[in-house]
Amino acid sequence: MTRDELNAFCAALPQTTHVVQWGNADVWKVGGKVFAICGWAEDAPAFTFKVTELAFEVLSDSPGLRPAPYLASRGMKWIQHYAEPGLSDDSLRDHIRVSYDMIVAALTKKKRAELGL
Repeated sequence: MTRDELNAFCAALPQTTHVVQWGNADVWKVGGKVFAICGWAEDAPAFTFKVTELAFEVLSDSPGLRPAPYLASRGMKWIQHYAEPGLSDDSLRDHIRVSYDMIVAALTKKKRAELGL
């Protein structure tokens, strides 16, 4: 997946917002909370997303994936796809959608209602 493809996918999810921060990273949010980040690792796009505890255990040791720098070191369950083979595009989209859904579920009922989610 390219950076542009990730941005198009995230933009198509309901009520998302996009900012560029942290050294030219594309940061995607819903309800003000981050669900996906695209930055750079060794001159290639690196995709970072929130995962369940089980997915974190399974994906952490997979080739091309690692616990997300900064986020995982603080106990958060975030994975970074930084190199091949990593995840297929379809699997990466699935994980980003789950990340989005987890963030939406963690929003207050009031915030979800304001956003129509």
